[in-house]
Amino acid sequence: MATVSTKEIKNRIRSMESTKQITRAMEMVATSKLRHAQTQVSEARPYFEILLDTIEDIVSSGRGASSPYLTQRPVKRTAFVVIAGDRGLAGGYNANLLKTAWEAMADKDAVVMPIGKKAVDFFKTRQIPMLTDLRAEAADVSVGDCFSMAKQLCKAYSKGEFDEIRIVYTKFVSVLSQTPQMLPILPLAPGETEKVAGEMLYEPDCETVLEAIIPEYLGGVLYGALCESRASEQAARRTAMNAATQNAEEMIADLSLKFNQARQAAITQEITEIVAGSQ
Repeated sequence: MATVSTKEIKNRIRSMESTKQITRAMEMVATSKLRHAQTQVSEARPYFEILLDTIEDIVSSGRGASSPYLTQRPVKRTAFVVIAGDRGLAGGYNANLLKTAWEAMADKDAVVMPIGKKAVDFFKTRQIPMLTDLRAEAADVSVGDCFSMAKQLCKAYSKGEFDEIRIVYTKFVSVLSQTPQMLPILPLAPGETEKVAGEMLYEPDCETVLEAIIPEYLGGVLYGALCESRASEQAARRTAMNAATQNAEEMIADLSLKFNQARQAAITQEITEIVAGSQ
């Protein structure tokens, strides 16, 4: 019985060592991808900030008041752009994000543009209308795809297919902290501080400039949110795999202790039987 017991424990130790190797490898891969994602966030930020400053200047000065992107109309339908992950093993990353999106859609006539396989599967299961499900793999979405989606959203918004646009994504705070966020995009709201008209001239006029840069602005926001989400996903996966590796090490240590105890008990029993037989 003692021999069988030690054999079972040994097999479990081997199994946990294999699991530990897998989780450690996934942690290293997530760490490498996280560095790349953080670099993308820092590189995309200047372009987005310049666009944002230009829009805030026009909106706050009131010179583009006739633009449809500034018109506040009764909200009958809301479009949600939800950015989730493609795979699991990332702790509560996908669950927390999709919960935030689902709660925001409560009691609303909503249409969704999902990005990421988890988001596509989630909304298909709940039969939520989707603008498109072509971006089923978040890892494959490029900058050009973000601007294509932005143009599609702006065109539908101008036609009145929905009355507001919101982006649900995960904000990268730190390696240990990622927070689901919902960001209203359209219609644009004037800032708290009003600017004096005439500080900057726009050719041919502010309305035309807004029509040209709003899709660019929305594309920049989508790309920025996508980069934040990618960094958050890799950080969450790195944390989850690190915790899994530590748990595996603890289980291996515990099983090793039990194995040594079982082996010692078997040796003691054999010695006792030899002594008893010699007597």
